[in-house]
Amino acid sequence: MNMNEKSEISFSFSPYKPLQFLEPGKDILEEDTLCALFDRLEQELQNVRGLEDLKRWIGFYDELREALDEERTKRYIAMTCQTDDEEREKSYLYIVTVVEPLRKPRQMALLQKLVSNPFFNSLDGSYAVFKRSVLSQLATYSQENIAREVEEEKLCQQYQKISGGLAAEYEGKEYTLVQLSPFLEDQDREKRKKVWEIIAQKRLEKKDIFEELFDKLLALRSQIAASAGFDNYRSYIFEKYRRFDYTPEDCLKLAEAIEQVVVPVQREIQDSRKRALGLDRLRPWDLAVDPEGKPPLKPFHTTEELFEKVGKIFKRMDLKLWNFYQTLGEKRLIDLENRKGKAPGGYQSTLPLARLPFIFMNAVGTHRDLETLLHESGHAIHSLASRDQFLYDYRSAPLEFCEVASMSMELFASSFLDEFYSDKELKRANRKLFEGIILFFPWMATVDSFQQKLYTSSDQSREKRADIWESLVDRFGGIVDWEGYEEARRYLWHSQLHIFEIPFYYIEYGIAQMGALAFWIEAKKDLKTTLERYLYVLSLGGSKPLRELFQLAGLPFDFSAQTLRPLIEAAREEWLRFST
Repeated sequence: MNMNEKSEISFSFSPYKPLQFLEPGKDILEEDTLCALFDRLEQELQNVRGLEDLKRWIGFYDELREALDEERTKRYIAMTCQTDDEEREKSYLYIVTVVEPLRKPRQMALLQKLVSNPFFNSLDGSYAVFKRSVLSQLATYSQENIAREVEEEKLCQQYQKISGGLAAEYEGKEYTLVQLSPFLEDQDREKRKKVWEIIAQKRLEKKDIFEELFDKLLALRSQIAASAGFDNYRSYIFEKYRRFDYTPEDCLKLAEAIEQVVVPVQREIQDSRKRALGLDRLRPWDLAVDPEGKPPLKPFHTTEELFEKVGKIFKRMDLKLWNFYQTLGEKRLIDLENRKGKAPGGYQSTLPLARLPFIFMNAVGTHRDLETLLHESGHAIHSLASRDQFLYDYRSAPLEFCEVASMSMELFASSFLDEFYSDKELKRANRKLFEGIILFFPWMATVDSFQQKLYTSSDQSREKRADIWESLVDRFGGIVDWEGYEEARRYLWHSQLHIFEIPFYYIEYGIAQMGALAFWIEAKKDLKTTLERYLYVLSLGGSKPLRELFQLAGLPFDFSAQTLRPLIEAAREEWLRFST
């Protein structure tokens, strides 16, 4: 389902609940209007005379934040859907360069006054997570950082624009790099090699630009951390992300567990692939092709077909899931097709005032597209399931649990992929799923460990970070032979947008994948009961701490090899079952 060729984004949804503070239909982004709204909020807070008054004020505060975040989200979606549209870029950058610098200091000043209010500490237990969040926001705030954060956002937007604009000619036709990726599944090894080299070369052509962007990002992030009173950016970002339930040391512990438990299985899978392909060494262009000589899986021909068949899967699984999913199509909250100028990757974002999700993708007809839509649909269902939480902060869960919602959905749906595939194809699809899950863990450990080392190192030079990356690929990279392509390997991290745009946001996927595997193991025993528990925990949003959400879901929250091993063993058994 594609909005249309140019993806004209025009959201005009009513607020989910009647407005109590804002005037319906009024433009709140004009500077004088926004200042007046913050003035009103400040006056309302001064007039608080009791606990119920304070709760009412928090509702006003949430409503303004929701409205501002919704405007930002709309403009971000429009920009990423067509990065070569200057008007969309300008519209989004107005939020970044004008609205946010005005908003942040006013918002933080209000929070300072909020915690000083005599009734703040009297808020009951249902506000506990909110109160902790407020104190954390104040702990990481520095007014001097506002200009730096604006510059950081602009640099990330540049990365996105450059990456989204990368294209190359192949066999007389121009393709985006995403559109070239299906050719990596071609049974003709020489063709795969040629396409892989084209993609690698296109990225290397931008190497110096990416490096320069990252130099600037590193400098800014170091300044941001120091200005907020932190020794290094890692400490700062852990506090900013509100990672109250685990530490950097826990992340390093998980990396060690992955090295011990998963890397041997990764090598087993890669060696099996090498032998099945009849190769003496496994090369980077041999990783996507079917090892049994089958053509690439082609689950759909059009994005309309993709959308409709995923809907059938949800209908078979659970009618609540299906009803949530139908909202996406009915309200045109999805843009699936890849096109030149569209930002890379995929994401789900929420329009906070309307309390509606939006899914962004770059579908080109691959099995990975199917997995991505299932994944992002899990996020969208999470957004809809938690939309009745009474606080804005509670309508989104900690990032680690958001990924449990999406990764679990991929696994729950794995038994229903006959909507797309024959029995033989279904076997291949599930083999790819469990192979992908296992191989993801070492990649996640590489990306997270890279940032852990980089942001705590006194030497952040280009040479040093490339050395750090290479050492981690040696540690977690399996048996892939990169001879002759050492430079592409050394700068492979340039393709990982999280490192540029969302620093340190990757460990969440590893924690969540463990939770998702545990959910899937339970679903194999009793899908109906597991889905009921899944939807219940999703409905809690962020109203409970991360560890408690895992506990309520019946999932392990531990970073040890002892906890990881049975989950990986279960995934390996499925991979073996579907490989024979």
